[in-house]
Order: sequence, then C-alpha cells, then structure tokens
Amino acid sequence: MVACRLRDRIIFLKILTIMKKIPALRYRWGNTLDITTADREGKIVLSVTGRVDTSTAPELEQAINRQIENQKRQILLNFAGVTYISSGGLRVLLATAKKLKNPQDKFGLCCLAPEVLKILKLAGFTSIFAIYPSEGEALAGW
Repeated sequence: MVACRLRDRIIFLKILTIMKKIPALRYRWGNTLDITTADREGKIVLSVTGRVDTSTAPELEQAINRQIENQKRQILLNFAGVTYISSGGLRVLLATAKKLKNPQDKFGLCCLAPEVLKILKLAGFTSIFAIYPSEGEALAGW
C-alpha cells in the first residue's frame, strides 16, 4: 500500500513537471507572462503583464532580443501589469541595458508597481535604468 502511494506521488510530480514546461498549460499554474509590442514612431513599447521570474524571464529576454535584432534600439518596458520581478528578471534587465549602451540607444521602464520599484531600489538598479511614471512621459523625453 505504501509503495503504491509513493509510486502515485512520483507519477504525479513527473506529470506536474511536464505540464509546467508546456507553454499552453503554464497559464493554469500561474507562471505566465503576456507581452504586447507597440511601435510608437520608431520607439518600441513592450507592455508586460504577469510575474517576471525565473520561469518567465526567458520570454521577456526573447521579446527584447527580437527587437534588438530588428535594429529597434529604443525600447521602453511598460511594467504596469507586472506584480513581481525576481533575480532572473533583473538579470534580463541588466543584460538589456548592457546591449543598449550606444548614444542613440534608449532603454527604460515605466509604470512600475510599488512592489517592483522597491525590488529595483533594493537591488540598486534605479541608478542603472531610466524609470518613468508613465509611458507618455518616457516617450516624450526621448
């Protein structure tokens, strides 16, 4: 009886692991990131919704890298819908800032939730990135 329960538990954990790896099923487990892209007069705005953690940070990194590969080097991340950012998300932001360091390049964040802004402040990232209260103010300053 005990061996049967253990085997069932192992099977369940394997199924759970597989389901978390399938993008279409991740929504059910709360590990989703929604990214919409808008071109505002040559400036790219990526509006991000969800949690930017170790499981979703690669999606954000891919979305940013696609823009850079397409020679779109003025990128604003609208984090109005971001409720949490982990060290994995911070790594993506730092890597992007390093890629966009030419004088004509622009990289910034806007519409940060208080919790996300607090994490950025604690990590010392507020001095690395341009942070704007709104999308309009960010784009007007560019």
